[in-house]
Amino acid sequence: MDWNLLGLSFVTVFLAELGDKSQFAAIALSGSSKFPKAVFLGSVAALVLASLLGVIVGEGTAQVLPPQLAKMIAAISFAVMAAKLLFFGEAEVLDADGLELGISASEVLSDISETVESHD
Repeated sequence: MDWNLLGLSFVTVFLAELGDKSQFAAIALSGSSKFPKAVFLGSVAALVLASLLGVIVGEGTAQVLPPQLAKMIAAISFAVMAAKLLFFGEAEVLDADGLELGISASEVLSDISETVESHD
């Protein structure tokens, strides 16, 4: 086990997720729910699955592309997303095929909050 890589992965993902929309969704759900443990377990399961998919895609990409090119593509992708958020406002929510659904992330969070409140 590479403990340095494990620590780096933990710190990187932890810092990246702070203030992320998934954290806001967890806050909205747990704040208006009678079962915050269920929200925690659901959030953990979602993050684990998303991370697993990222690792699988990353491993497959590393076998096809040179590491330097993969890092360059990732850096450019982050820069494009940052520029889109900076200049065009809030990011749009995408479906599983990467198509815009015509709603924003804040609308999704609002819908989640309303749904939880209606079930309480």
